[in-house]
Amino acid sequence: MPWNKIHNKFDFESILGVIVVLLLAVSPLAAKDIMIDYPAMLESAQKTAQPGDDLILAEGEWRDAKLVFRGQGTESAPIRLKAAKPGKTVITGKSILRIHGEHLVVEGLLFQDPDPTVSDLINFRMDSDELAHNCRMTDCTVISTQQGNSSQESRWIGLYGSDNRVDHCTFEGKSGKGTTFVVWLGNGSEGRHQIDQNYFGPREKLGKNGGETIRLGDSKSSMLTGACVVEKNLFEKCNGETECISNKSCGNIYRDNTFLEVSGTLTLRHGNDCLIEKNVFLGNKARGTGGVRIIGEDHVVRGNYFEKLTGDDARSALTLMMGIPNSEAHRYFQVKRAIVEDNVLVGCEHSLLIGLSDDKKASLAPVDCVIEGNCISCPKYTAIEARCDLDGITWQDNHFAGKNLGIPPVDGISTSDGDFTPLAPISRAEVGVTW
Repeated sequence: MPWNKIHNKFDFESILGVIVVLLLAVSPLAAKDIMIDYPAMLESAQKTAQPGDDLILAEGEWRDAKLVFRGQGTESAPIRLKAAKPGKTVITGKSILRIHGEHLVVEGLLFQDPDPTVSDLINFRMDSDELAHNCRMTDCTVISTQQGNSSQESRWIGLYGSDNRVDHCTFEGKSGKGTTFVVWLGNGSEGRHQIDQNYFGPREKLGKNGGETIRLGDSKSSMLTGACVVEKNLFEKCNGETECISNKSCGNIYRDNTFLEVSGTLTLRHGNDCLIEKNVFLGNKARGTGGVRIIGEDHVVRGNYFEKLTGDDARSALTLMMGIPNSEAHRYFQVKRAIVEDNVLVGCEHSLLIGLSDDKKASLAPVDCVIEGNCISCPKYTAIEARCDLDGITWQDNHFAGKNLGIPPVDGISTSDGDFTPLAPISRAEVGVTW
């Protein structure tokens, strides 16, 4: 055969091969919809599930079901576990869901009245060795209309692994002991999760620790970097305890959330280097409504809006805590190098509290902190309460309009006009499930 014909044949075969490879790269082969009628079918189906496949749970009640969702999807072709119709697959009783693998999506499920004796309803892991990475839970609801157990801990969501996302979900009616939503760190769980555009609905007062709506980390892992983003969520009447959100790790971001009539605070309880930015705290004069509490080092609280909050002490609009010398991990570290800037506080009964102590050994006042560009308007209330010396505070370009400043005049706080423009809150229609 002449050389040029051989050459042309190889060119054609090479081009054809490239085309096939490209097609395989951009689209999954024979993605399938696989109907699942009972838990054993799910176990069987996922053994052969390929990237792009949808595992579809039948409509109706799934009671006391152990659902294990494992697999290896891809970024462009995840494996999905979804309801046949959003909200019509009802998971209830002592059911649990375990998610582990890569690029898995859970979508459209309704978890109705989970049994309060179930310690962990939904976990992004099977066990300590089998974690979830790059997985997602979206458009799902967990709702309870029954009374929880005040002594037995029950959690709804446990995020393990790394780079997972929970978005456009609804969580409502949690009662009894146990944090609604926990991010766990350490032992292979590296964080970097995203929690966004969810609705966290009313939670009744528990009266003791364990009633948080979200906790990121714990005392043991508090010096680990979480690098999680909690943004564009609506928290409404999440009144379980003083800490609506309890930060217990480092490097997390809380941004563009709305807290509506929440009798509690976003508390930087443990960990360092977190950012609280552009959140809206609306108290509407409801009892015990609070804002932000700062403990630890290198935190930034910037550009937030606080209005008509009534809480005092740990539920004040802005609180900087006292620290304990040589503090143990579970107690109170000194506030160092905090930046509190460009926040607006309007009509709050206790706008700024510096030096709150929850422990007799807490003797360390905040140091190297900057309070700058904040605007406080409180015609009926005292603006600032200091329970420690203020030598560690630098005041710059703050504006006050109200009944009483509360501290001796200092450079950096003026009675000139400030910008009290409110931030727009998130509405109920913008978050949660779509069905």
